[in-house]
Amino acid sequence: MKYILTLLLIFFNLQAEDKKQNLIIGAGAFFQSQPYENVDATILPSPVIFFDNSIIYIQWSRAGVYFLGDRDEDFAWGFSLTAQPRVYGYKADDIAGMDERRKTFEGGLAFSTKKGPAHLELMLLTDILNRHDSWILKSEMGVDFKIGDFSFYPSLILVYESSKFLNYYYGVKKSEELKNRKAYTPNDGLSVGIQTYIKYPITKDISTLVNLRIDKLSNEATSSPIVNEDYLYSGLLSLIYTFKY
Repeated sequence: MKYILTLLLIFFNLQAEDKKQNLIIGAGAFFQSQPYENVDATILPSPVIFFDNSIIYIQWSRAGVYFLGDRDEDFAWGFSLTAQPRVYGYKADDIAGMDERRKTFEGGLAFSTKKGPAHLELMLLTDILNRHDSWILKSEMGVDFKIGDFSFYPSLILVYESSKFLNYYYGVKKSEELKNRKAYTPNDGLSVGIQTYIKYPITKDISTLVNLRIDKLSNEATSSPIVNEDYLYSGLLSLIYTFKY
């Protein structure tokens, strides 16, 4: 196995010799609220990695492989296969009478483009582990800028969620009905989010990196009898080191 990994590293290094980028690694704590009544927020230790050499990329918890694209100093675009975790759901004993809704991994096709400080990304993702066994369509638009030593990376996120996705996480089956909880089957929905990364250098190579995000759940989700919050809040507080080569 170690010989295979060594060969892969040599291959990627040769292929991207004239397009090398910084490697950022670190660690921190991730937080995400839950919209369900009596379900605790998720708090997890999180590795932090950012890397992109025009062949493979890692963006914190998401990774991908480009299969088509181009990059120069001011403009870049690319199609890739990508995957990311969904840290979401609840256990059967969290909500009385409800079956478990499990976390999963989602993967699919992504298109990204960047011109100067502005970027746009579109992703069509499906459930790799067949938990919700459906799809979502995500778009993200953002811009990068600096104020003093602080670097900001704000973006707007739109997620079109299929009815099957929403039914898995927010629906109530006939078998899950209670006296004060009727069966519920949502239609397709649209959630809207805003987020920003904030980076501040401590030394030449070491920085703090903060991620803050707020998502407004779709009307189909907030109409569910098991949901008592309209918003999801999530964030990351981390320390990172930048390797330059």
